Amino acid sequence: MFYNKHIFFCTNLKKNGNGCGDIASDEAFNFARISLRALDTHNQNKIGISKAGCLGRCTNAPVCVIYPEGVWYTYVNQQDIEEIIKSHLLNNKTVERLRIG
Repeated sequence: MFYNKHIFFCTNLKKNGNGCGDIASDEAFNFARISLRALDTHNQNKIGISKAGCLGRCTNAPVCVIYPEGVWYTYVNQQDIEEIIKSHLLNNKTVERLRIG
């Protein structure tokens, strides 16, 4: 299966404790996966979701990136993840308040 969009969540753990994986990114990934399944039950929008190792944006941790656009986001809670899913993944609208350059 190919995807129209693919979101990657950094889940990297760091020895110093400040990697995305140290800031609850596994929980964010799981929430996003479950939310996507509920909102797009048959994956009609062809959205992929994956865990990733270090994506190199540690100063903005936790982070995720959506391709093919290459739009980077940071997030704080499940409401932020839900907004990224509904706005960007399902409706092609960038969430400017969470976007990182």
